[in-house]
Amino acid sequence: MTARFPRGRFATAFVLALLGSACAAAATRPATAPGEDGQPLRIEGTVVLVEPDIELSLITAGGLLEPREAWSRDARRFYAEAVRTHLAAANTPQAPDFDVPDDLEPDSRLGQVVRLNEAVALSISQFLLPGGALATKRDAAGQPRLDWTLGEGVVELRAASGADYALFTYVRDSYASGGRTALRVLGVIAGAAMGTGLDIGGGQQHGIATLVDLRTGKVVWFNQLARQSGDLRERDEARKSVDRLLEGLPL
Repeated sequence: MTARFPRGRFATAFVLALLGSACAAAATRPATAPGEDGQPLRIEGTVVLVEPDIELSLITAGGLLEPREAWSRDARRFYAEAVRTHLAAANTPQAPDFDVPDDLEPDSRLGQVVRLNEAVALSISQFLLPGGALATKRDAAGQPRLDWTLGEGVVELRAASGADYALFTYVRDSYASGGRTALRVLGVIAGAAMGTGLDIGGGQQHGIATLVDLRTGKVVWFNQLARQSGDLRERDEARKSVDRLLEGLPL
């Protein structure tokens, strides 16, 4: 059966948005929505990990990205394991992981919630950049604040998962091939000789995570990870990436 909600559905817009801001962004940019008292809130309830949208690729000598399904499959498994461990360490109640059905109709109410979160996550990524906050997304001091919602449609996911909060994840990770690495070394040497500092670049790890309150639709926490290190292909290294991506999660 042909999947209607295939892996990699978020790839193009996600990568372009992150690559556009990666140079200016810090390694991580966590943000937590304020509670009713104006202070950063702490979550109360059960968290469900929505099937992570993760794709790993090989960078060829020519700079093309070649997706590697075996790497991606392992990364999704290692990532999910690490998230469960991270939440358990904070004694956070967890619902069983929610797998997005391959035959989920994109226009179904649940499909719309997943797609809407993708759009909202990209919006947050762009407008929380320094100088990028909308006037309606600033606090009294003029600083960017986390103020986004998915609306009441999230009750569909709450009914399907039985959780109070949903953790969404999008990661694109790339690794340089032998040929790419060799060219990069030669470029650096040549650049040093000419005083230009030439570097064609290697692999990069980019991720976005959002935590959504399934009772209200409010995005209560967000983080973006952008760095030139990290490896989701190995269990121990995946734990390190998860700890960075979940930095500041209000548990």
